[in-house]
Amino acid sequence: MTIHSILKMGDPRLLRIAQPVQKFDTPELHQLIRDMLETMRAAQGAGLAAPQIGVDLQVVIFGSNEPNRRYPDRPLVPPTVLVNPVITPLGEDEEEDWEGCLSVPGLRGKVPRWLHIRYSGFDAHGSPIDRVAEGFHARVVQHECDHLMGKLYPMRVRDFSQFGFTEILFPGVDAPQDD
Repeated sequence: MTIHSILKMGDPRLLRIAQPVQKFDTPELHQLIRDMLETMRAAQGAGLAAPQIGVDLQVVIFGSNEPNRRYPDRPLVPPTVLVNPVITPLGEDEEEDWEGCLSVPGLRGKVPRWLHIRYSGFDAHGSPIDRVAEGFHARVVQHECDHLMGKLYPMRVRDFSQFGFTEILFPGVDAPQDD
């Protein structure tokens, strides 16, 4: 397994549209997922998208069976590998809440997201995944899938008075954990 460098906002590779995975259950796909998991854990992330490590494929991972140190008060999200995801909003209700990103270190912003979604796609073996999510779980899925479309969360911030440095906005969160 390899811990990869995470691309930072400003790197043009983060703005590209990721390509669908064509072949499942390959050694290369499994290696990519192992590397992404190791990279996400090392960075204490809530999720990671393949484009964040410079891989132009529609692969995201998110969740953990343990509380996330960067989001200690958030509910657990089931550990998931999601390939070629599709998100469908269930209703028009949105919620604004704070987000951070490993590609935008040291900053947080309030971002509107659909409150209830259905997400579908495949696992690494090509087995279908179809789930309904709400709240933080839905937010994490939408955030990670945005990376596949070349979007970073600051592009969704509506009110920049609700955007700033983690150490100022959340003094209880250790800022280096956000890097």
